Amino acid sequence: MFGRKPLVVPTPDQALPGRPDRWFQLAERHLVLDAPLVTEEVPDGLEVAIFGLGCFWGAEEIYWAKPGVWSTSVGYIGGSTPNPSYEEVCSGQTGHTEAVRIVFDPAVISYAELVKAFFEVHDPTQGMRQGNDIGTQYRSGIYTTTPEQVATATELTQVYGDELARREIGAITTEILPAPQYFYAEDYHQQYLAKNPNGYRCHANTGVAFPS
Repeated sequence: MFGRKPLVVPTPDQALPGRPDRWFQLAERHLVLDAPLVTEEVPDGLEVAIFGLGCFWGAEEIYWAKPGVWSTSVGYIGGSTPNPSYEEVCSGQTGHTEAVRIVFDPAVISYAELVKAFFEVHDPTQGMRQGNDIGTQYRSGIYTTTPEQVATATELTQVYGDELARREIGAITTEILPAPQYFYAEDYHQQYLAKNPNGYRCHANTGVAFPS
């Protein structure tokens, strides 16, 4: 299972079988924000955004620090294996990418602001990798939860892509999909960099600010 990792997302019949239920316990509260960690039901007036932008440890840290973000978690999305483990995802045989799920107040921070940050803090041109992190679980993705998010994500991807093209940087490889089922990652991954301040951060960005 842990040999050379494939760089193509497996089809459902190729993916590992997984398991019917979550097999580990999660903390009840967000370690940094002191909000509920598991938030399938979100309070009225809040929205959910989900992004894949490389290693989820650093991605979550970036978003929990933004005003208007109520809670964050890390998990796996976009694959075929139900309730995968981290090791299974890293094998490339589940189809998932590492993701951060953000519950935010749109009256304080807009979805567009979250998307602009997404493009600025990673490199959306690298395909199945971020920097030295290689594999399908590091691919770039925007997983939308409302029709308005689809429109915003599509428009801003075009804007940023045009800016990268103007600078002769690679084409954007980010996938934009209606959010499939999201599986919470194991508890030790949640708010990992608050628990391990000197832990690994990968921010392989283009260095290009989102155009005003």
